[in-house]
Amino acid sequence: MIRTDWTREEIAALFDLPFMELVYQAATVHRANHPANEVQLSTLLSIKTGGCPEDCGYCNQSVSAETGLKATKLMDVRAVLQAAAQAKDNGSSRFCMGAAWRNPKDRDMPAIVEMVKGVRQMGMETCMTLGMLTERQAAMLAEAGLDYYNHNIDTSPERYGEVITTRTFEDRLETLEHVRDAGINVCCGGIVGMGETRGDRVGFIHALATLPKHPDSVPVNALVPVKGTVLGDMLHDTPLAKIDEIEFVRTVAVARVAMPQSMVRLSAGRESMSDETQALCFMAGANSIFTGDKLLTTGNAGDDKDAALFARLGVSAMQAEIKVGLEAAE
Repeated sequence: MIRTDWTREEIAALFDLPFMELVYQAATVHRANHPANEVQLSTLLSIKTGGCPEDCGYCNQSVSAETGLKATKLMDVRAVLQAAAQAKDNGSSRFCMGAAWRNPKDRDMPAIVEMVKGVRQMGMETCMTLGMLTERQAAMLAEAGLDYYNHNIDTSPERYGEVITTRTFEDRLETLEHVRDAGINVCCGGIVGMGETRGDRVGFIHALATLPKHPDSVPVNALVPVKGTVLGDMLHDTPLAKIDEIEFVRTVAVARVAMPQSMVRLSAGRESMSDETQALCFMAGANSIFTGDKLLTTGNAGDDKDAALFARLGVSAMQAEIKVGLEAAE
């Protein structure tokens, strides 16, 4: 049974389990709902970089960050499709496109629609993250055949205002509602290692697991601290605030138990994780990663390193199962 009525006390009790017991429970739930030893490979491309008016404390694309990152215009559709084709050749089955916007302008939507249609024609799953959406924009993306829309809640409702002030937690939930109502799969997760407490991690998982429908994809990111961002500077000054790897694996495991049918994506921060930590995450229910050398503007593990790790673990890349061509837009 898929529950959306989890209590915070139940989520906290999962976090408090002995580590081996929690990982065992998560692995059991995972194998009951997903193929064993298969991990989905996704590629993430920044189609519009920098200049975002939001003040997210973790993000080097914010105009309030002092990182020297130059803002760019929206990429040409052909260039995006070339990048998608290369990602497919490298084994990715999902292509994710991210734009550093508070929300897309209506003038940008025709190009966005063409990107979705073009990637879908290649037989890849499509995902977009463009900031907040109106009902009309969500409907346009659904008509184009978009498979997933990413809009993270980032952290617990209580801590949210300490990380972002330019939009509210409720604003995030409203966009998720528009996406669900349009019939697009929801991709929604957040970031740990931002100096939060375990109670915040409990609140973060609880908020996701009690949505009207569990997100189809749940990215769990470890903060990549970038100098010039609020949180990056804070963690460079106080490195002990970073989350330890056992606690990170616990977070992945609790997400798997609480949201058994969701794809749990091991996202940002992998480039600094050991192979052993990543293996524990896969054991605890993570079954999707971003591959390639870059995640938007920060480093990533890279295709060759991922292939070597998969070979050591006996893990294979999951294949996409989607309709393409004319059926995609039906």
